[in-house]
Amino acid sequence: QVQLVESGGGLVQAGGSLRLSCAASGSIFSITRMAWYRQVPGKQRELVAHITSDGSSDYADSVKGRFTISRDNAKNTVYLQMNSLKAEDTAVYYCNVVQSYYGWSNWGQGTQVTVSS
Repeated sequence: QVQLVESGGGLVQAGGSLRLSCAASGSIFSITRMAWYRQVPGKQRELVAHITSDGSSDYADSVKGRFTISRDNAKNTVYLQMNSLKAEDTAVYYCNVVQSYYGWSNWGQGTQVTVSS
């Protein structure tokens, strides 16, 4: 069983910054991909950023240049540094960890990010 613990969400003014963290524990053998998604009520969950085991990353167009994803393999932790936040970044942010060899995809409980304009 895999446990994902997220932290770092909160309320921030537009233009501010937040850093999200997601620590994975339990049955962690070989993480293929770590990602952050977000969801607002009434809309589908969308991919914000992901990073692979070799460090390659990609971002949604809406966050490019403002958000940075990184990972600490030794700690099985993924981070999302969010700068120049906008009201439209308000959402619940979810961490996702994939272990392809086992066919596992696990989700965190979500952390609320609210950006006031």
